[in-house]
Amino acid sequence: MFLDKKDRVDIIENALSYIVVFAMLAYGVGKAVQFKDAQHITSKVSDLTGMQLMWAFYGYSYPFVITLGVLEVLGGILLFLKKTRLLGGIFVSTILSNVILQDIYYGVNFGALKAAIIYQLCIFIIFWINIDKLKAALVILTNHITFPQPKSKWAIKIGISFCLFVVLRVIEYFITKMN
Repeated sequence: MFLDKKDRVDIIENALSYIVVFAMLAYGVGKAVQFKDAQHITSKVSDLTGMQLMWAFYGYSYPFVITLGVLEVLGGILLFLKKTRLLGGIFVSTILSNVILQDIYYGVNFGALKAAIIYQLCIFIIFWINIDKLKAALVILTNHITFPQPKSKWAIKIGISFCLFVVLRVIEYFITKMN
């Protein structure tokens, strides 16, 4: 049996995605127990390291941590399936970008930072392998078909849009105003 270049690229793409999928599933499911004891920190905030502070933050709200875990698992599942791999890659990239920044700025274990960077690099390679699909999707998402219209109609639409914007901002202010 002979594997051509496309077969070899598929094998590499699958292997890279499996690395990230396994990590997302492990970290996502692990969230259920990872921050359980963090809420019991009794030290003053000024005495905590960045990592302890972050752990206390995450440990404060168990539903928040479970939500993050579910999102990691969902991203892993999307990445696993060939049909949704690019969508999963975009989804997981947003999660990993956040993890990488938190690991850097809160001084989390250097091994965790390196792992997150490796997973992000795997996704970037998957994106590179599928660059033509990504370009086509970007063209579709940014393609804006415009039809010629009189300048007066354009000005009216902009004016009404601005007025609606002001009304919605006023409504937002009253809805979110502190009592």
